[in-house]
Amino acid sequence: MITEYHAKLFAMELSKRHSVADAEKLAGALLDAQVDLNPHQVEAALFAFKSPLSKGAILADEVGLGKTIEAGLVLAQKWTERKRRILVITPANLRKQWSQEIEEKFFLPTLILESRNYNKMVKDGVHRPFEQQKLVICSFQFAARHADELMVIPWDLVVIDEAHRLRNVYRPDNRTGRALKGALENVPKVLLTATPLQNSLMELYGLVSLIDDYTFGDVKSFRAQFARLSGDGQFDELKSRLNPVCHRTLRRQVLEYISYTNRIPITQEFVPSEGEQALYDMVSEYLRRPSLQALPSSQRTLMTLIMRKLLASSTFAIAGALDTLARKLERQLKEDEGLREKFQEEISEDYEEYDEIAEEWSDAAAEPDLLTPADIASIKQEIRDLRAFRDLAISISENAKGQALLSALRAGFTKAAELGGAEKAIIFTESRRTQEYLVRLLVEHGYQDKLVLFNGSNTDLQSKAIYEAWLEKHRGTDRVTGSRATDIRAALVDHFRDTASIMIATEAAAEGINLQFCSIVVNYDLPWNPQRIEQRIGRCHRYGQKFDVVVVNFLNKNNAADQRVYELLAEKFQLFSGVFGASDEVLGSIESGVEFEKRIVSIYQNCRSTEEIETEFAYLRTEMEENITTAMEDTRRKLLENFDAEVHDRLKINLDKSKEYIGRYERMLWAVTQHELRQNAAFDNEHLTFTLKQAPDGVDVPTGGYGLAKNGLSEHRYRLGHALAQHVIANARKRELNDASIVFDYSRWPAKALSIEPLVGQSGILTAQCLSLSGFDEQDHILFAAKTNAGQDVDPDVIRRLFEMPCRLAEGSVDNERALLNSVLAQREQGVIEALKHQNAQWFADESQKLEKWAEDKVFAAEKELKDAKTRILELKREVRSAMTPEQQHGIQTQIQEVEKSKRRLRQRIFEVEDEIIEERDRMISDLEARLQQDISKQELFTVRWTVV
Repeated sequence: MITEYHAKLFAMELSKRHSVADAEKLAGALLDAQVDLNPHQVEAALFAFKSPLSKGAILADEVGLGKTIEAGLVLAQKWTERKRRILVITPANLRKQWSQEIEEKFFLPTLILESRNYNKMVKDGVHRPFEQQKLVICSFQFAARHADELMVIPWDLVVIDEAHRLRNVYRPDNRTGRALKGALENVPKVLLTATPLQNSLMELYGLVSLIDDYTFGDVKSFRAQFARLSGDGQFDELKSRLNPVCHRTLRRQVLEYISYTNRIPITQEFVPSEGEQALYDMVSEYLRRPSLQALPSSQRTLMTLIMRKLLASSTFAIAGALDTLARKLERQLKEDEGLREKFQEEISEDYEEYDEIAEEWSDAAAEPDLLTPADIASIKQEIRDLRAFRDLAISISENAKGQALLSALRAGFTKAAELGGAEKAIIFTESRRTQEYLVRLLVEHGYQDKLVLFNGSNTDLQSKAIYEAWLEKHRGTDRVTGSRATDIRAALVDHFRDTASIMIATEAAAEGINLQFCSIVVNYDLPWNPQRIEQRIGRCHRYGQKFDVVVVNFLNKNNAADQRVYELLAEKFQLFSGVFGASDEVLGSIESGVEFEKRIVSIYQNCRSTEEIETEFAYLRTEMEENITTAMEDTRRKLLENFDAEVHDRLKINLDKSKEYIGRYERMLWAVTQHELRQNAAFDNEHLTFTLKQAPDGVDVPTGGYGLAKNGLSEHRYRLGHALAQHVIANARKRELNDASIVFDYSRWPAKALSIEPLVGQSGILTAQCLSLSGFDEQDHILFAAKTNAGQDVDPDVIRRLFEMPCRLAEGSVDNERALLNSVLAQREQGVIEALKHQNAQWFADESQKLEKWAEDKVFAAEKELKDAKTRILELKREVRSAMTPEQQHGIQTQIQEVEKSKRRLRQRIFEVEDEIIEERDRMISDLEARLQQDISKQELFTVRWTVV
């Protein structure tokens, strides 16, 4: 057991504020996080804000290296610093995944903000729905729509995922990008993207300008200097400008720490029956009609996609959708006011992704208010057609693809067994009705007790029973969050891992769940968006997967377009085979995947013959290849990648340091907890667990088992951010301590330290003080000073080691001896302040150099314009000499006069620009100097006599 002096010291160490330049600042977040320690992620998180003057960073690790975890560490650190205005902007389809990862891995509360709950908050009188005591997560479109509100909130941090969507922010027509840039101009930001540079160096300019407008001059000057990189000098200059703001790790650089398995594709071909083919042809022709009453112009593209996906899914899925469209038209004839809401509700009950993709797909076209007699006649005919299609769909009881699934499962299980994997398969479908059909099919073929369902609501009887049993098993533990949506997902995943062999899932399972124990992914319905496919496979093919993952896809042999889509996804995107799946280059070239989907819908809609389909897909393939140029790959490598050896050494240092910090924090937290809760709990030192018998007064935490380990064996995960740990630390910190004497027992300490042995048998005086600096880089430092009775100074590192060994308290007084340590403390304080001055000077120099470069860029652009004008005059003078007629000579002379005027204006403009730039630079440097000021305060923690025996 430790003394109350130890407890206060450890509590101060555990809660002290760190400089942004201190690698130890992440130790608390790393100790708490439910993640394995990967050094490249720690490095990226440390890079994100390595200077208090930094406005943020672009974290650009390759696909699959866990940028969400990197951002999560930064978020957790900000949260620990009590900075709570945090926003995450992400593609709509990744919102749930972000929420799940941040809550499960970092124990931070989140709120997904979307139109529905935003409008309800406004209705309930909430003034600013974006201001929450939670991390707010929203989509790009939603954030851009509410840019005015974002602008007035003083955000502590904004994280933008898939940030390459904003890489063309410098273009006037990029409305979303410009809205977000304006709204978040002076806000610290972390941008996440595996593809910061895809087709043009201007994209790098765009992304960097989102972080900091002063890294480069303006668009004109950047284009003039860097649009065409010719020599190594230009590469080096651009790389040096990017280095402080952009960080990238490659997968091949971390194979020492993370082992990845392969993907093995199996293609299951099938031929539709005559009835299925007839239904496909009829509905396809219907969808191609120039005007459709059931699909209003504002939703035509979106609904065409959904109908085509359901048509390819199963006859049961398309039958339901056709029925929904017919009922919508019937309500339209009755002028039902809730028409749109009912329609959307019915469609999204089956096709769960409706709400999410609607944000990115809906068109802005207005719908007519009144129905004409011609409209009414057209609607009635359309209802009759839809009913006929539906009746045909209902009459088809067997689906050829369903029969192919049975063969695919047998092949998949055989292959998994060969590879050593468990008999576990997840089957993905895009339709709830298809999911129900697959349950019936697999039950009929002997899989009855091996199935578990997963969808957006999980309201079937089996899921409810699994959930109830899971709740009972984990009642009173941290596994139960109290959120049904979160807990039922966990229950179903546990049931799949421990009991079932097959999970039949809708797209809801493609986000936020981890299935490393499953090594077969069956794409019963294949999305056309490559990023969605990568997400699905990534549920199983991820860090922690021990076996090669088998990916099963279905191919309709009668459908030329289906075959070409599959070829593109397999060959061009390489989604289904290899070690990593889709490459950065390819995923980046198709933006969010939405435009790619729209192109494919267009091909299905407009191409009737096989020749037309072949031509269009060949064009699409060529277009993609143009986007992925080898020249740009070379540029990307030179600009964004560091040497392997350099990265390797840095990662090794990171790993060792992080383990050391986490180990020290864990020991201190355990010791201070044991001291403060000795009356309330029984402790097991070997396993770092304790049983809380009674909660301390004023602390609302459950009794029961707590554990520091991340293995989840205890009922409750004990961590630095836990309410009980915060109470323990606060209690120890605020305790007033009297004089005493501490006897450190080196003879009973199992470790050996040469630095301590000379102190055995000696005594002296020791003090600990907290030096606090407020201002732009807030931090605390624990200062030690100690002397022997003979007047010798004791090194601070030796004093720290003393507090690790067994000890006991004795009577003692230090009243007359405190002054002996004042000069030593002053020396230690001066050392800290000198180091800070040196660090501040470095930060100031870096920032000043950036501003100098920015000023040079601006002048360069103006001078280049002048130079271009002079060159143009020379060209025109040559043209005058070769002009054939007086009229031509006169016309050219007029042009020369105009360019001469322009040249004079430009020359004058250069002087004005230089004056403006100097003024702006000086203003910013003055602002920098003001920000670097810091206030200093001191607090004595304790002063004691000491003896080492």
